Amino acid sequence: MSLNPEPPRDCPLCPRLVEYRAENRRAHPDWWNGPAPSFGDPNARLLVAGLAPGRTGANRTGRPFTGDGAGWLLYETLIATGFARGTYEARPDDGLELVDCMITNAVRCAPPGNKPLPVEEKACRPFLAARLQALPRLKVIVTLGDVSRRNVLKALGLPGSAAPAGHGVEAQVGPYILLNSYHCSRLNTNTGRLTPAMFRAVFDRAKALIDA
Repeated sequence: MSLNPEPPRDCPLCPRLVEYRAENRRAHPDWWNGPAPSFGDPNARLLVAGLAPGRTGANRTGRPFTGDGAGWLLYETLIATGFARGTYEARPDDGLELVDCMITNAVRCAPPGNKPLPVEEKACRPFLAARLQALPRLKVIVTLGDVSRRNVLKALGLPGSAAPAGHGVEAQVGPYILLNSYHCSRLNTNTGRLTPAMFRAVFDRAKALIDA
């Protein structure tokens, strides 16, 4: 039997993340405080893979990239490129829908300081592998940052170095095309390392590859 692509609500695999989850529940019992489930179209041809939920983003709202700075650029870009419809209002009940697209994370629980440990990446990787396998029409994977890129490659049974790093780098990995982007974090956008035009170009390319 294949693994469920979504971890259980109280996944016990990573003790440090379990303790961090418990701390957040004590401080904010009204938050989601659990593994952030994937969001989007189960028949998607595009998968967007992030790193991990932000403490006040998906850990609070229960939807990937919802409620923190990175979500604004991601969802506005998805809307602009036809991979989403509706209006993003940074809350899970805003009615936004993804079109031919799903969003997930390499690590599903929020890590302290937004930095998961390698052992936590490894523990969560079977869920990423199962998520990939559960998308029957998947063609293109956009990875947001190098940690996501390495984890997607390893989830496909490849070395983390099987596709090169760098923004806009494209590689054939098994049956999929991997497109890597700098992460749409506020750190990257505020410093100009990633501009909206650079980010848009990645999704324009994903659209062209899917429609080819």
